[in-house]
Amino acid sequence: MVKSTTKKSDIFAVAKAARVSPSTVSRSFNHPDLVKPETRRRIEKAIRKLGYIRNRAAQTMHGIRSGTIGLIVPTVDQAIFAELIQSFSEAIEELGFTILLASHGYSLDREYALARKMLEHRVDGMALIGTEHMAETYDLLVEQATPTLLLWNYAADTPFACVGCDNFEAGRLIGGHVAALGHQEIATIFPPMGGNDRASRRQDGALSALRAAGRDVPEAWRLETPYEVGAAKAAVEALVASGRLPTAILCGNDVLAVGALHALRHRGIDVPGAITVTGIGDFNGSAEFEPGLTTVRIPARTIGSRAAAAMVRLTGGEAEPGARIPPELMVRGTCAPPRAG
Repeated sequence: MVKSTTKKSDIFAVAKAARVSPSTVSRSFNHPDLVKPETRRRIEKAIRKLGYIRNRAAQTMHGIRSGTIGLIVPTVDQAIFAELIQSFSEAIEELGFTILLASHGYSLDREYALARKMLEHRVDGMALIGTEHMAETYDLLVEQATPTLLLWNYAADTPFACVGCDNFEAGRLIGGHVAALGHQEIATIFPPMGGNDRASRRQDGALSALRAAGRDVPEAWRLETPYEVGAAKAAVEALVASGRLPTAILCGNDVLAVGALHALRHRGIDVPGAITVTGIGDFNGSAEFEPGLTTVRIPARTIGSRAAAAMVRLTGGEAEPGARIPPELMVRGTCAPPRAG
């Protein structure tokens, strides 16, 4: 049985155990960059030994920051944002903060409600995915003077700084690659565009590149499904059943591409011999798929770590210009020129 203690440890006990002043303990929490690594290790060792827990509520009552950053993402059901969340969380922790994470399920109304709740918890800053948000959400963050950063998608003309990738460029890269291979008959699979500026920018970029090469995607081949492997598989199964097939399928992300590959394999259709398939994202496992998925790498871990550093600067009152991180075309085994004849 674990024996309970009658008295909780306080900051003075931690300071005594670590052989530092109470102000140094406080500084290691609130400004870890100002404390020597060796000193921080002693303080952490004392904290672990004594089981000390800071009283965040008391701190916020006295105007001291909470040490938390709110991060609201559209989903945690798929691999789409997993690397970003992991990288951002690891980097922000090293800088003395933790994240309060929530997902809104691609509902901007729900995102607004979650932002309000996080502000009630006195988060020190807010990170949102993409650049498309309700005006009420933007107004709320401005009114509360909350340091805010937009992640994943980059744009220069937003109310808050962005750290992310140009998704139009990502779409343009994959569309241009497929056109350069010589494909004329091309289908696309993208998710619903409402509240998802990442998908709409990728689609715009892909279609722009195809049009520049003299290609067009027939309306019947502009497929739309949720970000689900099963939904994409069903959409491609229906496309195959219709009789006339494209020579290439451009997918809005790797999840949809995996669904397309499953459907084509189930139907015995060779990839890339009969049909080229591409994704966007370069998630974990995309390179290991058989054949390896041709895609565009969205550098999620770089975005996460750069965003964490930018957020800390914002919470410290510094100006933050944001960062545009370029996507990268990853050519693998699911792409080939169309068969002659």
